Amino acid sequence: MLRRLRATKHFHIGLMFHDAAARRGAVRVQLDQPLHLAPDEGVEYTVARLADKVDQLAARLAAAGIQPRQRVAIYKTNSFDIALLACALARLGAVPALLSPDLDAIVVSKLLRRLDNPWLITDGDKLDEVWDGTTPAEPIRGVLLSAGHDRPGATALDTFPDAPRREPVLLGGREPALITHSSGTTGLPKLVVHCPNTLWHRLLPQKLMAWPIRGREPVGFCMTFVHSRFYHALRVFLDYGNPLVIAVNHAPDAIGPLFVRTRPGYVETHPNTYIEWEDLAYAPNAPLASIRIFGGTFDAMHPRTIQRLLAASRRTNPVFVQLYGQSETGPVTARWYTRRSASKDNARCVGIPLPGFTRLRVVGPDGKSVKRGETGHLEAKLRSRVLTYFGEEERYAEELNGEWWRMGDMGFRGRWGLVYLLDREIDQIESMPSNLEAEDILMSRLEELREVAIVKGADGSAVPVVCTRGERPLDMARWRKATEDLDPMSDPVQIPFDDVPRTSTWKVRRPELGHLLQESR
Repeated sequence: MLRRLRATKHFHIGLMFHDAAARRGAVRVQLDQPLHLAPDEGVEYTVARLADKVDQLAARLAAAGIQPRQRVAIYKTNSFDIALLACALARLGAVPALLSPDLDAIVVSKLLRRLDNPWLITDGDKLDEVWDGTTPAEPIRGVLLSAGHDRPGATALDTFPDAPRREPVLLGGREPALITHSSGTTGLPKLVVHCPNTLWHRLLPQKLMAWPIRGREPVGFCMTFVHSRFYHALRVFLDYGNPLVIAVNHAPDAIGPLFVRTRPGYVETHPNTYIEWEDLAYAPNAPLASIRIFGGTFDAMHPRTIQRLLAASRRTNPVFVQLYGQSETGPVTARWYTRRSASKDNARCVGIPLPGFTRLRVVGPDGKSVKRGETGHLEAKLRSRVLTYFGEEERYAEELNGEWWRMGDMGFRGRWGLVYLLDREIDQIESMPSNLEAEDILMSRLEELREVAIVKGADGSAVPVVCTRGERPLDMARWRKATEDLDPMSDPVQIPFDDVPRTSTWKVRRPELGHLLQESR
């Protein structure tokens, strides 16, 4: 399989269900809730049934008028059918543009305009929620409803129940094939353009890393369906034939019973969701007991969370595998933790660049490499870098230093070439060497913390924003004890957890959080 993958050098998401079905069509796929576009079909599928569903959707989308190379925004109620629709569009040679269901109307309107006259796939619930039941005013080719009946200005896909099946249309290796968006932690999300070739260069190292658990145990995913990482993770384990467990609801009281029933050996979710899953370490029937490998790719993890997750596993040698990268690059570095190392290693270490796939350097303000141990801007050179930012090509070019891509993070290289991540460039505070390191320490010392984010105050000071479990008042005596040896900070500001602005992968939108604090004061 790996030999065949190396030979193709293309990853077409429109083919992956059908390729997997041709080899292992009977492999089970367990959902936590029915597909939004097929609520009566239940939650148990096989790979072959999902391939047929993708084929059916592609036929209906073609009958609705979608043509190869046309851009199609998917902005709908959160469900696994987002992925099926994306694969169906790619099967037609169209270019799916995946917009998070959590984006608000203002952001979505701006992104639709930037996509330059796309189609829009949504559903009745989203139309009611975002556009008061009408269709958007932005210039679009047409509005298609994945669920529900026709509405004025919108056509339901169910209108084409007997549409003829189509042969797949494969785009060229360097043609735009998928558009996702950046997290938007620093403002309006950027539209990131992927092609089959760059997607392939991300897929190959991930398949190599997953080789030890191929086909052996159920794999559980609970992550956004609008990030390219989901499609790589899905392809890896579809190819290897692992049974899949795919969840939309990340709440511990929903995930716990699901994992007890399915007993996955590998799971992956967002870092802040893992924090929520700390509660599962003490839940009835030990829902984390079967997990051999925890995967993390969207952000660096707090040591406390890694320790609790590994302690909850009853496997002999469980590990937490962490990949560092971003939407524009795919994985750049990797490292893993064991029960023993999780309590000792520096959490700011994000591992080593993937051998044979990525190169990483640290540069100063002049763009030249700095000495080992010195802090600077992290830059990567890799073949998995995306083509451009759609509609913002000049902005994309600004992040290039020759063939090196500016990651937007500050850090340094240590012994053995290990990479240490200190802060995002935009989040730096002059009085604090590393906001992230201070947050790691506070999360480890204060188990009552559910979230802590240190942001820049109006006067440039470091302001810790905290959320506690159960929204209990913060014990200031414990806080003072926990911070007495840290760099100076303002008094903490406690806010409800649900009031923290977040991205689709649950990252804290720090600039927006800082603006909210300044406005409230």
